[in-house]
Amino acid sequence: MVKHNNVIPNIHCHKKYSASSRGPLKVKLALDQATKKKSRRIKRAAKAAAIAPMPLEKLRPVVHCPTQRYNAKVRLGRGFSLEEVKAAGLTATYARTIGIAVDHRRRNLSAEGMQANVDRLKEYLSKVVVFPKKKLANPKNGDSGPELTKAATQLTGAIMPIVKAKPEIVMAEITDEMKNATVYTTMRVARKETKVDGFRVSVANRAKKD
Repeated sequence: MVKHNNVIPNIHCHKKYSASSRGPLKVKLALDQATKKKSRRIKRAAKAAAIAPMPLEKLRPVVHCPTQRYNAKVRLGRGFSLEEVKAAGLTATYARTIGIAVDHRRRNLSAEGMQANVDRLKEYLSKVVVFPKKKLANPKNGDSGPELTKAATQLTGAIMPIVKAKPEIVMAEITDEMKNATVYTTMRVARKETKVDGFRVSVANRAKKD
């Protein structure tokens, strides 16, 4: 029995993919999850073999998450901004050819974040192995030599993933001064001093005027 002014329950627990008096119910079944998982894995392996030794993933920038709730966290973004690519001495067209993701819609809102991504690009350029388009005796400017191209291997997974620093526990000895200190009282006094600080400043200003 339904009481009060609530929403009438209508959750359709017995829907099936079959015809009804209202016509066929548009309900999708996912009975091929295991098959699709296998086919995706096979396609990834075939793509990796076709483009080897080029990696499957691209270099992504480090960005902050949106909203005030998550903006302290960092993650990999969609692509580097045009300003970051230019500051690293590259063009967007060339950057895309050497495995760098570029997002022309991104805007840099802080100098620190932009500098971090520019340093990330420069570090990537110092490690990347660029294969020449044609086998020439003297490689062009920016191409890697034959020694590096022969020793190059395909990288799997995220390129230059974010490494989070693990917090270290600092051990210290408890002194007699720490034992005798009354932390609660100190905190209460500091709170009171902060509360009346503005009042004291205003009184001092009025005394100067008088």
